[in-house]
Amino acid sequence: MKRITWKKHHKWLGIALSLFLLMFCLSGIVLNHRWLVRDVDISRKWLPVRYEYTKWNGGLLRGTLPYTDEDSVRRVLVYGTGGIWRTDTSASAFADFNDGLSDGADYRQIRAVAQTADGSLYALSPFGLYRYGIHTGWQQIPLPTDGDEMLTDMTCKGDTLAVLGRSYLYISMSPHTQFRKIQLQAPSDYDGKVSLFRTVWMLHTGELFGMPGKLVMDAVAVVLVLLSLTGILYWLLPKYMRRRHKQGKSADKAARWTRLSLLWHDKLGRTTLVLTLLIAVTGWCLRPPVLIALALTDTPTLPGSTLDSPNPWNDKLRMVRYDTACGDWLLSTSEGFYSLKSFDAIPERLTHTPPVSVMGLNVWQRDVQGRWLCGSFSGLFVWNRAQGTATDWFTGKQADDKPGPPFGKKAISGFSADLGKEPFTVEYYNGTNALPQPESLAALPMSLWNFALEVHSGRIYIGIAATYVFVFIAGIAIVWCLWSGWKLRKKNRNKQVHN
Repeated sequence: MKRITWKKHHKWLGIALSLFLLMFCLSGIVLNHRWLVRDVDISRKWLPVRYEYTKWNGGLLRGTLPYTDEDSVRRVLVYGTGGIWRTDTSASAFADFNDGLSDGADYRQIRAVAQTADGSLYALSPFGLYRYGIHTGWQQIPLPTDGDEMLTDMTCKGDTLAVLGRSYLYISMSPHTQFRKIQLQAPSDYDGKVSLFRTVWMLHTGELFGMPGKLVMDAVAVVLVLLSLTGILYWLLPKYMRRRHKQGKSADKAARWTRLSLLWHDKLGRTTLVLTLLIAVTGWCLRPPVLIALALTDTPTLPGSTLDSPNPWNDKLRMVRYDTACGDWLLSTSEGFYSLKSFDAIPERLTHTPPVSVMGLNVWQRDVQGRWLCGSFSGLFVWNRAQGTATDWFTGKQADDKPGPPFGKKAISGFSADLGKEPFTVEYYNGTNALPQPESLAALPMSLWNFALEVHSGRIYIGIAATYVFVFIAGIAIVWCLWSGWKLRKKNRNKQVHN
């Protein structure tokens, strides 16, 4: 390819991508450090109108819990990404039920609410477990977690309260003042492998090598920011210099900045090309269609990486339930469904299970017939363990016995059988018409981390379509821009050598 062609590709791709590349990098740094930014919120009034909560969408209603309050009145708690609200069985009015929870939106992303046999109410967010007191509101209960382990689910069976983290299980008996940390045994089919998707994901963030790896990827993001800024300066400053010359004014300072911009753009681009290509290519792989192939492929763990853990369930646990009909505990994991008679037993993989999106379950509860309802962004399925069948809740058709796509025809984010006459589902984007949403909930704040996720995925620009096209196209364009810059520099050096 001629030098002039490489130059045009690099120049115009760089200019077109500069803003998006800046947003990729800045949002990526935020995503890498959720614990540091969990107190920071973004007002939804500054975001596109589609980010307002409408009809309980966006995970605002994840689930409901019927309970009897201190006055012996039957109530229903509604919980989800914005916190907890109390209503009656007819949903005639909603009252805020978040007293005691932190104001930060991240703290109010409630994953589960449960009531134990003694009548106590518990709520779980990714950052903590809370118990409700009539006079004190929600109060956090300490758990023996390791560092920044995120919490994922909670359930109770008799006097046993089970809290699930992404790597460990925490068990407490009444009165639930202390919890025992449990590392579950390796499953019967454990081979030490992990999904290639997870490996590439952690390579992209740097988490594959712990905090040092994250900081390296943060530094690469800063390099990409500098490449974008110096490239824009090198494009704009000559125009400014020509204007100054026409006006008979000195442009020495602009000329100096032009030379410095080119110098740093060249040096940074050449010395960090491998790392910048790595972060671009791995990011490109984390969206369809490549994502699907990665999720279906298992590879050995990289020795010395954070994936090389003695805990066979490291970062794999998602939800936990107890099946009274079969007398066993059920686990939903990133590797599939498992059964175990006790928490000391060896988990056994279950077959003929419903498909689940790679993003995990959002709904997992029994229906009136005792069957399991399993809802994710792949849809909602009815799982009959006794018959070994899984059917689509909407159509009644047999479900594929395969992992679900990232997004199905109905992205299920919530479900309730406690309000109104009929059970109803809630879709992540379309919400539900079965339950009126109070207007006051429409503009609840968004956490900075979730905002960064919307920016990083491209959804902030074009909505759900970004999941399928934006990152895929932008990733190819960024890789080509970096490669064309390398080719252009290589041709320049060859020209200088021959001269």
